[in-house]
Amino acid sequence: MLWPVTQTGDQKPQLSTTGFELSWLQEHQTLYVDLPSPWSSAFRARTECSNNNGRFNCATVDCTSNQVACNGAGSILPATKAEITVAENRGQDFYDMSNVDDFNIPMSLTAQGGSGDYKTLGCLRNINHVCPSQLQQPGPSGNVIACKSACVAFNADRYCYLGDYLGDRYCFGVLFMPAPFRLVFNIKPFKE
Repeated sequence: MLWPVTQTGDQKPQLSTTGFELSWLQEHQTLYVDLPSPWSSAFRARTECSNNNGRFNCATVDCTSNQVACNGAGSILPATKAEITVAENRGQDFYDMSNVDDFNIPMSLTAQGGSGDYKTLGCLRNINHVCPSQLQQPGPSGNVIACKSACVAFNADRYCYLGDYLGDRYCFGVLFMPAPFRLVFNIKPFKE
């Protein structure tokens, strides 16, 4: 099972559904949700969730609401992230996929309808299998359930692009990021 969660940005209204359940066994299972306009949100997938004694929680991306719906509560990282922005900039829509909030599962995003040449985007490689030990987040059974960014794992300015490491010169923190971390997230050094 998979429990997607939505979290809106920029003080936009929450969707009618802020968390729901999808089955791995039902291929191409979908849930249709009407989006207001303008609107923006991040979608993340919670994993290894359970409902014990009326308290719903997840091993990844838990929103601490104790229920399937997150109702605007933030999610605890790490998480693969899909973002959608509707009619924000001169009526244009945008969507993207990112591991900026770390990685928990492979994910793809496909836009449908409209008049543009939409491409399917995705973070399809399961990097949990190649995640360096320093970045691994183990699950309840000891298996690797997520791969943290160096920023989250070490909470250091040089990996989080803060303090003396803020600015284009340190794009992606690559100059100070050990090689195994660059390889996992496929980060290329900034060229001046």
